[in-house]
Amino acid sequence: MNPEEETRIYKVNECISFRKTTEKYGGLSNMASGYPIVVNGIYIKSSEALYQAMRFPHLPKVQMIIINESSPMTAKMKSKKYRSQTREDWEQIKIAIMKWVLRVKLIQNKETFGRLLLETGSKNIVEESTKDNFWGAYFDGAEYKGMNILGRLLMELREIYKQYSLDYIKPLKLKDFKLFGEPIGNVEEVNNKHDFLNSKNLFNFKSN
Repeated sequence: MNPEEETRIYKVNECISFRKTTEKYGGLSNMASGYPIVVNGIYIKSSEALYQAMRFPHLPKVQMIIINESSPMTAKMKSKKYRSQTREDWEQIKIAIMKWVLRVKLIQNKETFGRLLLETGSKNIVEESTKDNFWGAYFDGAEYKGMNILGRLLMELREIYKQYSLDYIKPLKLKDFKLFGEPIGNVEEVNNKHDFLNSKNLFNFKSN
């Protein structure tokens, strides 16, 4: 087993956990709304939509369908229809993709997501889940147990954010790292709402 996919155990009093997006630390979840992203000039409403869209660099129309969805959950649900067409190397690269997505979320939402991340201090971050033992961990009544990959990526990102000034995020060096058929470039910091307003809004797109 890959060491990063080994089960971890976390004591409750040493953790910041989140399960619902309405909770204090719910904004750490990819299912949280209110953390928009712009990639290649394209407006994307959530990190979850971006993550799911990256399954299908070879299918720009599917990417558009996912990104057009109004909420993170519906974007995830819409992607399920096309899961059989997910890029072949997805299982090998999905953690790297998630790490990139979280960095993009941070650099363009420093005042909100960045502040929330720093508020966790030095505690372990755990996504509590009863269904997903890979990205999250389950609570057994005394401790959290699971791989907690998302929580660990967030902790890694928190330490990077504490030490470095992030001005842009480089694209991953992956084959077909594309959005709507175009190679993804550097993702830059968003300084104000005007940057979001100048991005391309695709919500009028109609699939065939």
